[in-house]
Amino acid sequence: MKVLVLNGPNLNMLGIREPALYGKGTYNDLVEFIRNVAKELDLDVDIFQSNSEGALVTAIQNAYEQFDGIVINAAAYTHTSVAILDALKAVGLPTAEVHLTDINSREQFRKLSYVSMYAQKTVCGKGFDGYRECLNWLKETAN
Repeated sequence: MKVLVLNGPNLNMLGIREPALYGKGTYNDLVEFIRNVAKELDLDVDIFQSNSEGALVTAIQNAYEQFDGIVINAAAYTHTSVAILDALKAVGLPTAEVHLTDINSREQFRKLSYVSMYAQKTVCGKGFDGYRECLNWLKETAN
């Protein structure tokens, strides 16, 4: 099973950006964590991070007929991007949404998730372990 893991804006700043909220783990730590989980689950993963909405949309579109599922942390674009929602709907792949923090207990504007309007699974507030839960869900869903 081949899974695309997408990470949106500012996730490349993990460990620097608000460590009291997002933790001290770096983006490289997150990538290593995802790769280790994928290996445990016998999944093939491609991991992509961009601060650009267009690059994320293009990555989703390119996943069509290339991947079996998507895990996406759209970060701030979660709350603003109809384009990402439309791309997810267009490719029609099983999709799990993940957030390091609990977006539902944060500022009011973070409670709206366009990604959730398509994603079949959403995991919030579990830090890096949220990615494990999403990858495991995709594997179970495929079987």
